[in-house]
Amino acid sequence: MATLTLSRPAVDREGTVRWLRANSVWIAIVLVIAVDAFVINHFFTVSNLRTQLYQVTPTFVVALGMAVVIGTKGIDLSVGAVIALAAAIVPIALADHTPILFLLVLVLLGGAASGTVVGGMVAVARVQPIIASLAIMIGLRGLAVIMNGAADKPVTDPFIVGIGNGLWLGQPRMAYIALVLALLVAFLVRRTTFGRALTAIGDNRDAAQLAGLPVRRVLILVYVLSGVLAAVAGIMITGFQQQATPSAAGLNFELYAITAVVVGGTPLEGGEVRILGTAAGAVLMQLISATLTQKHVQSDYLHVVQGAIVLLAVYATMNRKLR
Repeated sequence: MATLTLSRPAVDREGTVRWLRANSVWIAIVLVIAVDAFVINHFFTVSNLRTQLYQVTPTFVVALGMAVVIGTKGIDLSVGAVIALAAAIVPIALADHTPILFLLVLVLLGGAASGTVVGGMVAVARVQPIIASLAIMIGLRGLAVIMNGAADKPVTDPFIVGIGNGLWLGQPRMAYIALVLALLVAFLVRRTTFGRALTAIGDNRDAAQLAGLPVRRVLILVYVLSGVLAAVAGIMITGFQQQATPSAAGLNFELYAITAVVVGGTPLEGGEVRILGTAAGAVLMQLISATLTQKHVQSDYLHVVQGAIVLLAVYATMNRKLR
């Protein structure tokens, strides 16, 4: 008499590992939120959400530009200095009674100029992106401090303060600005020939050149976009703090932005840009920072944690590329 045996369905271990790796940042966010719900009082409140948005939004805006740059296999270390430059321009322009629209244009032009210089060095002179942006980072921050002087300067203009501190529907106005910027950058990357060109350059710059793509123009525009977004973040930070402190404004923001991008799944090898993942990476790092701060953990330990997370994220993206 024949016996009937029931076989268990095979477990797709490789598929499970790929899914976990692809969604690791979201899983980490859920886990951190679950922990915070128990260890932080009043975590699920509107006021706490507002606080987290105030903290994470400027980082996310800078990370948007950084993600596009990394998509071309580049890096932009000058973004923190661009924030400092924006902080220096704002009080000077306000003191001269510059119309607010012209002030905003001046700040954005400052970011665009910085990006043009870095992009030109990378695209035309073929200087390594880390060297080009490092040189601009050092020089630009020095210029910002010289422009502003030794003392911090108050910023009381209602429009600038409103950008950094204002609320709409109970949440920070800057968060809505960041959402619009994220949608615009996502459209640019996903739906335009410019976006396809930048990822092609990240995959293989020489091949993109041979294919007739405008490599130099795209690279310059990528760094211009990064500079402009960093300038926007500079306006947000200046308005939020209601003072200009170029010596401190934007410090380590290049590292925060790179962390958010890499943790969000955009590979340092280029050829891919993950906007939603970048947002998730910025949120995750902010949640971890808030958790450690609430538990009175020194900031030095936070940097150790961030470094470990970046290493794990880089390892995961490298593995994903190799498979």
